Amino acid sequence: MKMDGYRILDLSLYLPGPMLTQTLADHGADVIKIEPPSGEPVRKVGYVEGGETTWFRNTHRGKRSIVLDLKSLEDRDIFLNLCKTADVVVEAFRPGVVDRLGIGPETVTTVNPRIVYCSIAAFGQTGPEASRPAHDLSIEALAGVVSLNLGNDGHPVNPHMPVADLTGSMTALAAILMALLRREKTGKGDIIDISMQDSTMAWLPNVVGPVFAEDRAPIISNERSFGGYAFFSIYKTADARHVTLGGVEPKFARNLLTDFGRPDLLKIAISPPGSTQDPLKAFLRETFERHTLKYWVKWFKNRDICFAPVLNLHEAWNSPQISAREMLLTDTQGNHHIGTPIKYRAEPGRPNLSLPGFDESGNQIRAEVKC
Repeated sequence: MKMDGYRILDLSLYLPGPMLTQTLADHGADVIKIEPPSGEPVRKVGYVEGGETTWFRNTHRGKRSIVLDLKSLEDRDIFLNLCKTADVVVEAFRPGVVDRLGIGPETVTTVNPRIVYCSIAAFGQTGPEASRPAHDLSIEALAGVVSLNLGNDGHPVNPHMPVADLTGSMTALAAILMALLRREKTGKGDIIDISMQDSTMAWLPNVVGPVFAEDRAPIISNERSFGGYAFFSIYKTADARHVTLGGVEPKFARNLLTDFGRPDLLKIAISPPGSTQDPLKAFLRETFERHTLKYWVKWFKNRDICFAPVLNLHEAWNSPQISAREMLLTDTQGNHHIGTPIKYRAEPGRPNLSLPGFDESGNQIRAEVKC
């Protein structure tokens, strides 16, 4: 596998860091989860299946666990000795914490100049907000993303994916892999500073038009990505389910409106997003409410139109496409795991579905350090 032979020390907790290190573990890396004496918090957060939380199961499989109290000089020395054998360190403390513990990037890179040291923080290591406490929702709010998620009453609603966590995680993964690739040529590691806010805002090129081009905030209902187009919107069906149209290209509008017997509405479909689309939206709302979701799924089958039913999460995880892509895995005890989305042809990932018990590999890892 791609990451065979690489050792990753994971000091992070919750979601961004553990998610990226599990991705590395799925592709062969030896990931050592360094847990505080209180343990990884998500061992106890949320729903339980087979004796473990689903959150822990889907962020920590295939890792080894050692408990270190990094306020202890003895345990700090064990960590620094581990750094001599490691390729990557991932940490997600608030800025300054690792330096106070004596395990900051300057110390670690002195111990091992080849190491890649990745810090993930809400706002990064610099700037006026760097020391501010924040989890995903606060970061999304300050990144402007919450303002884009409006309910029917026009007020912001909680985003339903932890966007800042996930963009921070995947940005850090890319940064680590680039640093390891560069190390092959230079022999030197690097220090990576990842801001979850930076990472979130970097993923907004399709919605920053009003800000950059016209120096204003977007009017959400008029924007193409948020329902400003009739052909990029959500519609209710007769059985109170919902369907989506998700492609504004003229060919898709032409295909659908021709089959609906209303090619005269094409001119509206290809007009700019906003209130000009309202007559077409009204027609589509009325049309979709005539039949059930099942009817529309069958009607749209084999038509060249960007259509999709709104599935609930249970339906989505049990869909044939997800099964075909091996994105839902089951271990020998019948517990469920999210598969790896990275599909290599030559060296596919082989997720190890075993979970580390608390400090389960502590003695083994300490013995390796002594060697």
